[in-house]
This record gives sequence, C-alpha cells and structure tokens, in this order.
Amino acid sequence: MPLPAIRFTDERLPNGLRLILAEDHVAPVVGVNIWYNVGSRNEVEGKTGFAHLFEHVMFQGSRHVAKAEHIALVQAAGGTMNGTTWLDRTNYFETLPSHQLELALWLEADRMATLLDALSQENLDNQRDVVKNEKRWSYDNRPYGSWDEKVHQLLFPAGHPYHHSTIGSMEDLDAASLDDVGSFFRTWYAPNNAVLAVVGDFEPAQARAWVAHYFGAIPPNPAMPGLGDLTLPLTLGGEVREVVRDRVPLPRLYFAFRAPVFGDPRLDALEVATQILAGGKGSRLHRRLVRDERIAQDVAIFALGFVGGASIFTGSATVRPGVEVERVEAAFEEELERIGREPVSDDELARARALIETYELEALQRVEERADRLAMYATLLGDPEMINRQLDRYLAVGADEIRTAVAEVVRPDNRLVLVYLPEAEASGAPPSEPEAPEGPVAGAGTGVSPEEDR
Repeated sequence: MPLPAIRFTDERLPNGLRLILAEDHVAPVVGVNIWYNVGSRNEVEGKTGFAHLFEHVMFQGSRHVAKAEHIALVQAAGGTMNGTTWLDRTNYFETLPSHQLELALWLEADRMATLLDALSQENLDNQRDVVKNEKRWSYDNRPYGSWDEKVHQLLFPAGHPYHHSTIGSMEDLDAASLDDVGSFFRTWYAPNNAVLAVVGDFEPAQARAWVAHYFGAIPPNPAMPGLGDLTLPLTLGGEVREVVRDRVPLPRLYFAFRAPVFGDPRLDALEVATQILAGGKGSRLHRRLVRDERIAQDVAIFALGFVGGASIFTGSATVRPGVEVERVEAAFEEELERIGREPVSDDELARARALIETYELEALQRVEERADRLAMYATLLGDPEMINRQLDRYLAVGADEIRTAVAEVVRPDNRLVLVYLPEAEASGAPPSEPEAPEGPVAGAGTGVSPEEDR
C-alpha cells in the first residue's frame, strides 16, 4: 500500500523568505514553525552560546510586543509555543486554533523585524542569568550532565564548529556586549536565512497575503557569511578514552563514533540499527545486558544527525551495583561489533521497521510535527519533499546496508569511550542506588529533529 503523501507548496518572497504551506482541514488547528539557518556552528571563537542565548532573548519583546507578551498572547488564544536551538539551526513554533493564524504570523514577523528595538542591557543580563541557570541545571549539577559537551570536544577537533556544545561558554556570554548580540541578530535573523512552514486548517490565499503583509517588507541580509569547509575524516584515527569522576550514583559508559552526515543513506541504516540494538525490551542490548546477564540498569543507542562534516552515533549503559565496568564495556562492544559483522535476522529487521513506521506515521498526524519537518528538510537539505521520502528510505534499509554502515562506523580507530565513575569509588565506598537513571532514549534519533537545548 502506498504511504500517504503530504501535499505542500514551496515558494519564496522577494526578500528571500522561504514559505512552505501544507493545507489540511481535518482539525481546526494550525502549526507555524520558523527555522533560522543558524546554530552554534555559526558562532566564532570567543562568542559561543549566542545562538542559544537568542532562543531566550526572542521572547523578551519587540517593537510592538512587550516583554513576555508573545507567550501570553499565544496562551490566551488557546495555543502553545516554544523555541529550540541546535548546532545547525534555531527554530520557533506555535500551535493554535486555526482562526488565530494571523496572530502567530504577526508575532514571528515583529520579532524578526524589530527585536533589537526592545533589547536592553537589562534584558540581556536577565537572559544571561537564565542561560547560566540552565547550564547549572542541565549540565553542571545533573548526574552525567557533562557527557554531551565532552563528546563534542573529543569527537570534533578544536576549531571545528561542532567542537563546542550548543550551550556555549559562560565566560563568552559574560563578555558579550549589546553590540555583539545585536550584530549576531542582524547577521543571521534575516528573511533570506529563514524557512516559514504553516500546516493545518487555513486558506492558502489568505495565509500568503498575511505572510506578504507582515514579512514582505523585512529587508534581507545580502552578505550572509559562509561556513567554509567543514569536512572531516569519517574516523577519529584512533581510540579516545576518558574517565570522569563525578557526583554520579552509578558508573556509566558512553560510546561515541563519528558517523555520516544528515541525509546520507548510511545514517538511515544506522538509525534502523539503533532499533535492533536498543529499541525497547526486545532489542539486543536490553535482552543481553539488562534482562539476561543483569549487568546494566539501562542501555541506549541513538544517532545525532548533523550536516557539517560528521554526525554522531552514540550509546550508553549504566552499570548495575557490584558489576565491573569492564564487563559491561566488553558486552556492549561485542554487540556493536556483531551487528557490523553478521546480518541481522529477518525477524529483527521486521520489528525495527514496524517500530519506525509506527513512530513516523504517528508523528506525521500532528500539524506541528509536519511543520517542523518541512522546515527542517528545507533548511538542512534544501529539500522539503524529503518529508514524503524519509519513511520509504528507512523501510528500504536491508540487512546488508545495516552491516556495512555499522562496520564502517563502529571501529576501534573511531571509538570514543567515556567512563563515569562515582567520586566515592576513589575511597572504596559503594555508590548509592539511583532513584531514576538519567540518559537518552533508545532510538531517539529515528525520524525526529535532532536533540536540542531548550
């Protein structure tokens, strides 16, 4: 049976804004999602964290919208909204009753055009403090919270835009002036660097008229900076290991490998492999490490797709009390190596495809998810039609493609191993039992936008 296709139009305003409209009158709701082609990869040395800072600053008002009024207006209209930042993009989105579409478009256009009118030293200082609190909460004081920063630092060389994580340097943010922040905004928050996707219950002619009215007069930036050559070898060139002693309840292993870029069919194969390895209780790693040998509390594998140089294929396992870390590492590595050597079974492949198909089809029922993906594929790949091809690509992945992709990526000369050990182990004291182990969800990379800092 052919898969359902999402119909949409794809056009540009004279100022370069890319507009994608997907009409759907099934429910009286509309999703608006605007992607800016700027993320932490666009930051320069000494000015990291700006992309993420702007995710917060963008809700501090503009010429015609008071501080925090954007949120209040959307919520008062019965809608929801948020923003996210990642290495390759920043996006802002609203889901509203369909008769409130004009409100969302006006709000997004006003801050694209006039955000700097409302940016004051007080707002900048306030949002700097918010970001610092977020870093303390999500990175510094959370068990294993530094793993993401360490993986980026060790997988990508100094000077590469992915070497630093999205949260950036707090010292850089402290040193940022209003002029620095204003320059960043004027450079990247331009209509010719944005994709606006509108999905749901609306009339296209009316939506186009509103977009032209509110966005059409915003000038483009004709001097958009380039990124230069981001290419990297697919392999690290050797194994990298680091032991981290921290305030963690139990030892945990993280494995990470450089992987093909977002949009590469080999990354599709790796994402299917994540379901076979760690997609639920029927997966290989869960059965062996958690259920049968009972040496791990939890396991996870996922892919983080990036467009510049390399992506990340990564996994983790939390070691059960009384179990040697080396035993868990050996078992985890053995399962990774085996899937790159032996074909997966027909039953495993069918299960993985079923999990992915279920997730994909469920996600695409939501207008906000369709808007997000249309903007994502347009921004990162220049091809919003990928929304209608990606599931077919996953379902076409076979055992040979999985074996080949894993064998190419999961190699001793491309392996990063992070070992977190409780500080108490240094004195021989046993670690405490965790209330709820933290960690990424198995298969989280499959068919979704990459993880983001919020």
